Amino acid sequence: MRAIQTSLLALTLAFAAHAAEAGDIVVHAGTLIDGVAAQPRRQVSILIHDDMITAIKDGYVSPAGAQAIDLSRATVLPGFIDVHVHIGAKLPSTTNATEYWVTHSAIDQAFDDAVYARAMLQQGFTSARDVGGGDDSVSVRDAINDGKIAGPRLWVALEALGPTAGHGDPRSGLDPALSHPGWENGIVDTPEMARIRVREHKRRGANLIKIMPSGGIASTGDDPRQQLMTDEEMKVAVDTAHSLGMKVAAHIYPAGAIEAAVRAGVDSVEHGSFATDQTFALMKAHGTYLVPTLTVFDTFYAAARDHPELLTPGTAAKELANDLLPKQNLPRALKSGVKIAYGTDLGEGDHAMEFRLFIEGGMAPMDAVFAATRNGAELIGSDKIGSIQPGRYADLVAVPGDPLKDITQYEKVAFVMKGGVVYREAGKPTAQP
Repeated sequence: MRAIQTSLLALTLAFAAHAAEAGDIVVHAGTLIDGVAAQPRRQVSILIHDDMITAIKDGYVSPAGAQAIDLSRATVLPGFIDVHVHIGAKLPSTTNATEYWVTHSAIDQAFDDAVYARAMLQQGFTSARDVGGGDDSVSVRDAINDGKIAGPRLWVALEALGPTAGHGDPRSGLDPALSHPGWENGIVDTPEMARIRVREHKRRGANLIKIMPSGGIASTGDDPRQQLMTDEEMKVAVDTAHSLGMKVAAHIYPAGAIEAAVRAGVDSVEHGSFATDQTFALMKAHGTYLVPTLTVFDTFYAAARDHPELLTPGTAAKELANDLLPKQNLPRALKSGVKIAYGTDLGEGDHAMEFRLFIEGGMAPMDAVFAATRNGAELIGSDKIGSIQPGRYADLVAVPGDPLKDITQYEKVAFVMKGGVVYREAGKPTAQP
């Protein structure tokens, strides 16, 4: 009997060893930009078990039983992070914004979300913040997490919080008799409303909160150079969010409003178009991130120039007057030393475009990588993404050449792995959900 038990134990151990090896992968990287070091490494092996990186070894090693992936002629980077997306947003040059909005339901929107999420992952973006969606964004995030559809890991904000007649008021520019359930979900006109809205958003599944302290550009009737939320409303929203473990992103343009939001404790300033040297110095002192979103300004400027009839009524002139300013302001931000994270403000479209705009604006190529990897991870608040090192998710991207010398490489993503699962190989999508 003891001999049989010993044999059974041996078989059990053998099976367990095989099962452990079944989830083992080794990636041979010709060049590794790991999101940590300022210099690339050459000829390394990335060891992966299930969805996590377990080790980085010099040279090309092949542990017994591990599946080997040969990227020895490629540059391997951490999966990219876009910290400002609207996952289902259509490009402004292809769709009439108002017509689409009033003729499509949240279910229609969720299908767009799924299509654009998959496309974003194929571009190499394995994590993202959906900064201002609705219940559809929560559902898509959860479907991605459950493996039902492919897409980046999502941290989701619901409707942006702001005042009546502000940038996020859905009624602006419409027949005042129109109404729809949910149009009040982001309206904040008092500090107490700010507290309640934040708590409601947490209850509905939000990971973070977005506020709109100033007017905007792609909205009817408001002025992007005015502060529209009070200092107290901002402070209550931020304090409530932080007490619930959520960070706060602030869509904001004018310098004075940015400075008020920074003093209120926001974690990031989205856009920040009219910031001054004083503004950036205050942001740096508070550790507040800047997310410049240069991509969306280029995209909307072209739409306003070529297809103004497709934009929200009355906004083309605002786009033409303001959309070139963020690129002009980027050198000032870089000189200040403020922390910068990568965000495009897109759903549909080219999420790699921000790399080119950063570098053309004076950002060092490696700093552009950091903005889209470790900086994004820090802003999100996750220690599992943003770099290639033990204890991080196996989120890898590979391009054929050197992205530090050739910015077009970001448009040539040949390989994408998220959590140990390969979604793109040899430049083509794999048969994943």
